[in-house]
Amino acid sequence: MKTVLIIGSLLAFFMSPLRLTAQAADALVRQVKAKMDQVKNYQADGVMKTNISFLKVPQANVKVYFKQPGKVKIVNEQGISLVPKGAINFSLNNVLATDGYTVLDAGTDKVNGTSVRVVKLIPTADNSEVVLSTLYIDPTKLVVLRAKTTTRDNGTYELALRYGSYLAYALPDQVLFTFNTKEYKLPKGLTFDYDDGTQKKKPATAEDLRGEVVITYKKFIINKGVDDSVFK
Repeated sequence: MKTVLIIGSLLAFFMSPLRLTAQAADALVRQVKAKMDQVKNYQADGVMKTNISFLKVPQANVKVYFKQPGKVKIVNEQGISLVPKGAINFSLNNVLATDGYTVLDAGTDKVNGTSVRVVKLIPTADNSEVVLSTLYIDPTKLVVLRAKTTTRDNGTYELALRYGSYLAYALPDQVLFTFNTKEYKLPKGLTFDYDDGTQKKKPATAEDLRGEVVITYKKFIINKGVDDSVFK
């Protein structure tokens, strides 16, 4: 009996700091979510640049629409969005939409010189589209500076977010999407110039398979209402 008590005391001693760390990480995520939840809807104007090795895509002016819970639509001048389906939720609302995930503390790191807390979110639902999300959070400003998300059907993508004028609403001035073009499916009817494979080339490198979409925002109209018909 004495041995059991000693083992129990040792387990409690070693597990307690881990439990406190997990609680602190969970509290931080909830603070970030609360800041994001101020925004019920918005309409934004921006400029989108697409860098994909096998596509020549012109820069485009875009309108971005968002409405809770997790409705997002990007409309550009050509009427075609080249943002991968899995990465379109740049606001991270789908990741943080519910409490259906386990939060793990993954220590600290730096993003562009800013000290951040790293947390991993593991969904508890077996049928969740998201498998794992890693967030790099500025604990002072309560915003996500980087995120890496692995999905079941749309590969893995990364987001890098830069804040400025709309920091109080956790809305970025610029978002950089990075994804593997191997997982990328071209929209039907796409007419942009592309490499048809007739020219002999070197085997594709990791850099060749790396695609980027950058959206730089000019203006947000926040919480003034967005009709559901926009997302159809």
